[in-house]
Amino acid sequence: MPSILFVDDDYEFTNMLSTYISMEGYDVEASNSPKNALNLIKGNDYDFVITDIRMPEMDGLRFLEEALNIKPDIIVIIMSAYGTYETAIEAVKRGAYDYISKPFKPEELLLLLKKAEERESLKRENSRLRMQLKQESGLDVIVGNSVQIQELKERIKKVAPLDVTVLIQGESGTGKELVARAVHDLSKRSEHPIVAVNCAAIPENLIESELFGHARGAFTDAHTDKMGLFEEAHRSTLFLDEIGELPLTLQTKLLRVIETKEIRRIGETKDRKVDVRIIAATSRNLLEDVKKGRFREDLYYRLNVFSLVIPPLRERREDIPVLLRYFVQKFSRKHNIKEPVIDRNTIEFVTSLDWEGNVRQLENAVESAVILCDSGVLMPSHFSHLKTGTEGYQEVELDEKDMSLSRAVAKFERNWIIKALKATNGNRTKAAQLLNISHRTLLYKMKEYGIK
Repeated sequence: MPSILFVDDDYEFTNMLSTYISMEGYDVEASNSPKNALNLIKGNDYDFVITDIRMPEMDGLRFLEEALNIKPDIIVIIMSAYGTYETAIEAVKRGAYDYISKPFKPEELLLLLKKAEERESLKRENSRLRMQLKQESGLDVIVGNSVQIQELKERIKKVAPLDVTVLIQGESGTGKELVARAVHDLSKRSEHPIVAVNCAAIPENLIESELFGHARGAFTDAHTDKMGLFEEAHRSTLFLDEIGELPLTLQTKLLRVIETKEIRRIGETKDRKVDVRIIAATSRNLLEDVKKGRFREDLYYRLNVFSLVIPPLRERREDIPVLLRYFVQKFSRKHNIKEPVIDRNTIEFVTSLDWEGNVRQLENAVESAVILCDSGVLMPSHFSHLKTGTEGYQEVELDEKDMSLSRAVAKFERNWIIKALKATNGNRTKAAQLLNISHRTLLYKMKEYGIK
């Protein structure tokens, strides 16, 4: 049931309208005092506020301004008597939904309310659809069907609209920046670009200036005023990657910014207000760093309001085939290469690896494999550049001075078998399949060539 607050110093007129509108199914409350009405707005969620523009206690324009300050999304309809038409137009310019001129029939006001309801319903539906599209596109970059990834996506969707600090934890290469950008893209701050900084990549003597900025003359090379990243991220999101590498002195200043929402440029004496959402990420165990005195405990808990943990690839192997296909498509398009078919053995081989570098390592390996593939079929041999634990298989260089064909063929055959074993992580059955020979033949040749 839509709720309405009537505000008019004419008691009888307010009662008459309230009675009529109530009979049409609205929940109506009335006030003859604009100041009292503002208090009612603070404590209630009204769908509409209908106010006169000329009242002795407070005029309609001032009431409109204060009402919108309290509830920016509230729908205010102005009632204007003869001689206040220009003021009513000004009220609409300042944020009123519409106006209606007195005297009017109750049916006219009812029609205006119905139109406003329809318009707001359409706005809400459009907003819902936009948010749904944002969620779908914002989370598309996080590839995977595992339970862990689905749970991560749900947590992202829950925290993204809330203006709270987020701490992303995960091993190197798991995609912490992708997650941070997804949180930002689904937030109310997404109209402004996210600002990202890697705390480990900036020298300790420069990071304070990078974060907070400096005034001209603050130090030797400060030839001009410089805006810091906090100011650059005003009304947006600041992503602090590898927060665990931040020096203790800067940790203290960061804590103050989070608590006061103010920064001070180096060389200045006045603070500047900043409206910034902080997302931090780390591959370190910050709790261990807290225990060892490397990281401030109070800062840790201010950053870890909401935690997002990204599992390593070895703990969600079912995502590896999905990522493999995704990267094959990506790099085929990037390099204008016909997309190769992925051999079943390749999927098994890639899935069997631990990927200590996680998604980043897999991505780089797939790009290299796609470039190397010229047969139209992506095979395990295209990943032979990987270190797979078969480093014990040593290839033999061909001696150009020795022109014996039989010895050259033997050396080539030995090297080719070693390549197949490396490509399959030492799996002899799969290596035999790659070489298109029987398992028994492979074992015989391994013994012949001294491959253990």
